[in-house]
Amino acid sequence: MKLKKIIHIFDKFEDKVRAVLSRHPVVYAMIGSIGIILLWRGIWGVADEYGMSSIASIIIGTIILLVTGLFVSFFVGEQIIISGINEEKRIDEETEEEIKFQSISRIQMQWKLEGMLKKMDRRLERLEEKFGTTPLHEKADKTQVK
Repeated sequence: MKLKKIIHIFDKFEDKVRAVLSRHPVVYAMIGSIGIILLWRGIWGVADEYGMSSIASIIIGTIILLVTGLFVSFFVGEQIIISGINEEKRIDEETEEEIKFQSISRIQMQWKLEGMLKKMDRRLERLEEKFGTTPLHEKADKTQVK
């Protein structure tokens, strides 16, 4: 229980720090890069202490990144790939109004999809009533009970 509370506290702290730093992207990038460099320095030191060769480090690191799917997203970034495919501006080139518009558009799209799903559910229920059929998921539930 204490671990959950500690994680919750750090999560809230992280949210506040990100909110402040997001208004200062250059400072945010500098602090983030310092953290990454220190992390890599520590990992490098551990690898040296265990006598891992450079080639072994490259091979093991590449395998880990490929298996976890982080290789491309770390070095290139999925947002860059997607924006390149769509011929969009980079996020740092977009205006605040464009970003707000995109957020609103996503919310509106979600509402439309939810509305469409509700209509489809109602139509499906009417068809089931009309033809006197039982949905497949209900049939599966009945067979499991027996």
